[in-house]
Amino acid sequence: MTKILVVDDEPSIVNLVQAYLKPEGYEVFTAADGVAGLKAARAFKPDLVILDVMLPGMDGLELLTKLRRESDVYVIMLTARTEETDRIVGLSVGADDYVTKPFSPRELVARVKAALRRLGAGSGSGGEGGVLSFRHVRIDIGARQVTVDDQPVELTAIEFDLLRALAEHRGRVMSREQLLEKVWGGEYFGEMRVVDVHLGHVRSKLGNPEYIATVRGVGYRFDDEVL
Repeated sequence: MTKILVVDDEPSIVNLVQAYLKPEGYEVFTAADGVAGLKAARAFKPDLVILDVMLPGMDGLELLTKLRRESDVYVIMLTARTEETDRIVGLSVGADDYVTKPFSPRELVARVKAALRRLGAGSGSGGEGGVLSFRHVRIDIGARQVTVDDQPVELTAIEFDLLRALAEHRGRVMSREQLLEKVWGGEYFGEMRVVDVHLGHVRSKLGNPEYIATVRGVGYRFDDEVL
């Protein structure tokens, strides 16, 4: 059974999220503060985490920073609608997506389902295989592994999917809208800035920003040379 951890200190929100997720067949764990949330993530090994930014004790951003040191679990952050800074910082420290409060529980469930579908399709069990090889970058699709000059590079699920999407269209510009559709799917309701933040992480991890070129006003292009 797919396990989902909900970390939020508002009982009404926790109850609402549980009421919508449990009928979908998910096993739902909850925590009401950051410290308990981190312990729960370590103990239950969830497949996905729904994490509020504003938490007592240890806030959501600090929890996420600690969690990313040991796990690449998919994380959807809950933020206040007016706190754009929280959203950007959350993405910068490792969130995969975010939903703003007040939110539609149906939208949240749609995001969860879409994320779990992508993760399942890319898990390597029955999914697509093949290798994309370039002069410096090598992407093993089936194993979801990336190397740069034969050195392994650790990417989150979203980062891997973005790099793969660009590499499969090497030399062609992909717009943010195309990348959102390709990686997040048609169920995505958020803003396009998530693409910029995650690709910033990819560039940093690849060690050479020139592998992914920014085409101002249009989108991004993968530029490593074909072997």
